[in-house]
Amino acid sequence: MSTKTPRKADILRPIQNTSTKYFALVAVAGLAFTLFLLGWFYQLWEGMVVTGLADWGSGGGVTWGVYIGAFIWWVGIAHGGIILSAAVRLLGMERYMPVARLAELLTIAGLSAAGFYIIVHMGRPDRMVTSVLGHYHITVHNSPLVWDVTVITAYLVLTATYLSLTLRYDISRLRDQLPDRFGPIYRFMTIGYTEKEDEIIERMVWWLALAIIIMAPLLLHGGVIPWLFAVIPTMPGWFGAVQGPQFLTIALTSAISGVILLSYAFRWAYDWDHIITDDIFRGLLLWLGFFCLLFLWLQLQQLTTGLFTAPVDVTHAAEGRIHQPLYVLAMGLVATTLAFIFAQTIRPALFTKKRAVVAGLAVLTGTLIEKILFVVEGFLHPTLDIYGAVPGEYFPSLIEISSLTGTIGMVTLFFLTVAKLFPVVELHAIEHLQEKQTPQEEPVTQDD
Repeated sequence: MSTKTPRKADILRPIQNTSTKYFALVAVAGLAFTLFLLGWFYQLWEGMVVTGLADWGSGGGVTWGVYIGAFIWWVGIAHGGIILSAAVRLLGMERYMPVARLAELLTIAGLSAAGFYIIVHMGRPDRMVTSVLGHYHITVHNSPLVWDVTVITAYLVLTATYLSLTLRYDISRLRDQLPDRFGPIYRFMTIGYTEKEDEIIERMVWWLALAIIIMAPLLLHGGVIPWLFAVIPTMPGWFGAVQGPQFLTIALTSAISGVILLSYAFRWAYDWDHIITDDIFRGLLLWLGFFCLLFLWLQLQQLTTGLFTAPVDVTHAAEGRIHQPLYVLAMGLVATTLAFIFAQTIRPALFTKKRAVVAGLAVLTGTLIEKILFVVEGFLHPTLDIYGAVPGEYFPSLIEISSLTGTIGMVTLFFLTVAKLFPVVELHAIEHLQEKQTPQEEPVTQDD
């Protein structure tokens, strides 16, 4: 364990220092995002026919594929990230304060990637205005898709407010050490700031955290997002109340995995072993194991009810899922991660930060595969006689695959940019760590 004392200079290092590796990572992430944009422009020119998606009927295949599966995955990462940050503030989990802002930023980045997928999948961006916004007063009453757009927008505004309130404290106290070229941004974010507001903002952030914790299971990844699928009875692979808790566990496992990867990257890049400690990684792994267990348990519930004397259409959908090699791979990745976490809990010597990163990558891969298969399999086994003789099949196109690497590049660019503007670790976290490391003075007695 490091004995270095955390200082303000540590969290300013990403802003003040730029290495060759930084520019190399910007180039790689920028290339991935650019290739995706080129593919999207080609799709806009030629139409959705260039993707691996197709109409039902004589076309076979599915109308939703990687685009919607990845959309759910990114939304889950985003929702889980802000839940993690809100829990740190609401429940006093000070151990995780150094990574709370990374989780908040992951929410903004994940929601941006998810929103981008909505625009890409609509075929023409103008449909967002003509079909959604132009008829919002009608569609909001009967379209789960519009509910989805509504809650994602509301959550983005809520998270941005939540983040900006905490940034005001940091910017005001670190302004002299922040780059002058971004002065207008800093002045805008600290308009009207006085130290008297700190106590008020602390209470506001607490209430926002409470709202987030309440909204997540009721409206967000435990509510509206799964309702897109769970309320459609003609799709036996989707229909059912289990989708709410299932989506929520996937969100939390994915978000914790994402925070593990980000924490490791920043710790390695800026020598933050005394800020993002091994203890934080151990704790995150334990939480990851808990939600992996819930995720696998809910998967077992779906398979058991689908394979044991279920209605014919439900059985057909469940058999299609369990016989899919990619589904077995996804469950194997999550189960292997759970086994490792359990083993390193019994034998702590098995823990290393690199193994924690591998565990995070395994879970993110597993949840992404599961969400894409969930969408695709739901379309391939409908309870509709008109499609009974249609041999539907689907394989992602290069454009769809590039959307995955492209949005990952987009999120990477987001973090690389933000790290040059604001501290990605809260000043409050540094102050708290300094207080913990400062020995308490012994009380003075009369004998002394």
